[in-house]
Amino acid sequence: MAAEKPEWTELAGHESYVTSAALAGSFAVTGAYDGKLIWWNSETLQPVRKVDAHAKWIRGVAASRDGRFLASVSDDMLCKIWNAQTGDLIHTLAGHQPVTPHHYPSMLFACSFSPDAKFLATADKVGHVVVWDVATGQQLAAIETPLMYTWDPKQRRHSIGGVRSLAFSADARLLAIGGTGQINNVDHLEALARIEVFDWQAGKRTIEHAGDKHKGLVERLEFSPAGDWLVSAGGDHEGFVKFLSLADGKVLHQEKAPMHIHDFELNEAGDALYAAGHGKLVRFEFKPPAPFVPESPALPDENA
Repeated sequence: MAAEKPEWTELAGHESYVTSAALAGSFAVTGAYDGKLIWWNSETLQPVRKVDAHAKWIRGVAASRDGRFLASVSDDMLCKIWNAQTGDLIHTLAGHQPVTPHHYPSMLFACSFSPDAKFLATADKVGHVVVWDVATGQQLAAIETPLMYTWDPKQRRHSIGGVRSLAFSADARLLAIGGTGQINNVDHLEALARIEVFDWQAGKRTIEHAGDKHKGLVERLEFSPAGDWLVSAGGDHEGFVKFLSLADGKVLHQEKAPMHIHDFELNEAGDALYAAGHGKLVRFEFKPPAPFVPESPALPDENA
């Protein structure tokens, strides 16, 4: 079945690069390098609220599944939890160091709510992950993933890496963490994509997948509805989609994508995935753990 050609609508409101977007009830919320959050009416596509949210670049936004909460993370190393419907600030969370161990500015890359909206995870450039209580704003746990951070002391005196994706399991017991492994050349993403899964309340790592084929960053993670596998996507100059078994951490299937994937959505049935990346949209249909293939060709972005 051929996919319909999408109609693109430009939403103008930010003063710099837009880095992230999330759907929260009847709103779409965007965050950008200008430090602002903008609420858009998802039907009329008109801006309804603009908030000066952070002092530095916003790296990510996430909404709870029930549409009540919105989280934003920024290079000011703060995570802020907002009332997604009113725009009121609920909590400001400070649990990440502003500089790396090598005395360079750090970055707060990722945030994700648990499905029940009770917990929020945040993660930074050096692989430090914090789990928070959404109701109280208190820190509940801290996890270290140091192999997702690389420092080059010789050639460039420069660091790269960091945790780029987070996901809770349906019961919120497991937390999946995605990034990239140790990098030989910090000017390129020449490292295998890396995933670690933790029973965060027990402080125990249950899966360590150091990569076996695809390179680059793990940009997005999601647990299957039944909780038996984990799907990841990302890439370097190319992209990938990969399924891991939660029983033993083994690869169930992996597929090359025609672009670096920055985000995807899994449908409710767990048998189709919609991926967005560099100038393309791709739909994958599958029956895990059997191999899956794109049902339709990539759709070019006319503005790319």
